[in-house]
Formats: sequence, structure tokens, C-alpha cells
Amino acid sequence: MAVTSIMTTEIEITSKEGAGVSPDLTDGMHDAWVLQAENKVNVIARYNFSDAYAALDVDVKSILSDLVSSMVAKNGIRYDMGGYTNINEALAMLNDLQLNINENWGLLKDKVKQGFIVDPTKGVV
Repeated sequence: MAVTSIMTTEIEITSKEGAGVSPDLTDGMHDAWVLQAENKVNVIARYNFSDAYAALDVDVKSILSDLVSSMVAKNGIRYDMGGYTNINEALAMLNDLQLNINENWGLLKDKVKQGFIVDPTKGVV
């Protein structure tokens, strides 16, 4: 069974979780976390990217994929940190993912940038 997502892929999630991720993680867990993350993106950005996804430019899709996969990977790492070299490795990965998430949120929540994201023909003011 594979992870079901509109905005990201299983490989993007698992690559961000790293080699120390728990083997007990299931696709069902990832699916639940993906759904939560995609819904948060839509609500916080106040735009339904899920419904508009097919029409978005590939560069916008990559921002969404990066954001959602980072959000889900954080859950995967937090689920069980025992497989990482030490707790500091897991915490450093979580911190890096959070920085990435914050950067992507900044792009999506900015209404000027969002106008460009939704319709690239408008350009940036």
C-alpha cells in the first residue's frame, strides 16, 4: 500500500524522515498525517490548494509538496526517536524541518505572493 496524497509523495516524506525512522510506521499513519497537513495548508492559507492542485504550476506544487512532506516527516520522527543515532540527531532533523515549514508558510500566507501562486500570469506587485 502506498501513501495517498494530493500534494506530496511517499518518497518525499520518507527521505525527510531519514534512515532512523521507526519501521513500525504504517502507510495508514502517513495517510492520516498527510490529510491533516493538507487541510491545515488550505485553512491557514485561506485557499483550497487541494481543489486547485491540478491547475497549479509545477513550481507552486513543489512548494506545497515540500511543506506537506516536511509536516508529515516531523510526525514520523516524533513517533519514535529510538532509531536515530541519538536524541540530538532527531531533534536537529526536527529543527531543520520546522525551519523549512516556516519558510514555506511565509510564502503561502503572504497574500501578494499568493496572488502570484494562484495565477502566475498576474506577476508579483
